[in-house]
Amino acid sequence: MTRIDGKLLADVLLTTVRRRVQKLKKKGIIPKLGVVLVGNHKPSLTYIARKEEAARAVGIDFALYRFPRSIKKVELVQEVDRIQREEKLSGLIVQLPLPEPLYTSEVLNAIPSHIDVDCLTNTNLGRLIMNTATIVPPTPGAVMSILHHLNVDLVGKNVTVVGVGALVGKPLSIMFMNARASVTTCNSATKDMKKKCLTADIIVTGVGKKDLLRGSMVKKGAIVIDTGIAYDEGKMHGDVSMKEVEKKARFVTPTPGGVGPLTVAHLLYNTVLCAEKQV
Repeated sequence: MTRIDGKLLADVLLTTVRRRVQKLKKKGIIPKLGVVLVGNHKPSLTYIARKEEAARAVGIDFALYRFPRSIKKVELVQEVDRIQREEKLSGLIVQLPLPEPLYTSEVLNAIPSHIDVDCLTNTNLGRLIMNTATIVPPTPGAVMSILHHLNVDLVGKNVTVVGVGALVGKPLSIMFMNARASVTTCNSATKDMKKKCLTADIIVTGVGKKDLLRGSMVKKGAIVIDTGIAYDEGKMHGDVSMKEVEKKARFVTPTPGGVGPLTVAHLLYNTVLCAEKQV
């Protein structure tokens, strides 16, 4: 079993991002990433701090736009519209999760597709389905980067995706299908998830539930990529029971230090791609 070092892969991608930022700056263009935050969700504040640190390290400007939890949906849509009109942004994201009444397509689609670096607008998700996307969602992009790094040919591979959320599971399943893998998805209503996981050459989880994937659910030699995040007594965990799974899997990503750093790197890569397109 080999643990995949996401930070190492992220550093390689960030080197490319830094070089492309320098090229843009020579043309007088400074890429800028904006983040909209509603409320004071502690994990979100942590993730935003990491994004800002990484952005500034590669020369990308960063701006945080904070709004109270009490903001109405119509007001938030208006604010997102105002931000993208008044600020010169290469990328803009709404930090998720939003408070439940606000988590709607109207809010996500308020971001213009050409600066939607999280790829959550209907336009960019549509391009993903049609296999015409020029940028892909950061976490699914990170998963694909890991598999590319491992020289995995996805054609004909059996892939099980556990969790079908809009951020990871749904877009990633589409990307696997576009790569001609055979994809099985599991959600909260799935019967006999263990059986579906045991048939998989590749398992990707994105649920946010500690020890969801046990060693008994993984066949010998499988690749396991954990994108889930769960907090237990203030400590970060993934979906995968590492002690059990690493005895069976050929490769596995740890949490923290696996997919997370690479997701941030892909977000910044998308920001630079959008800046280049605006040129």
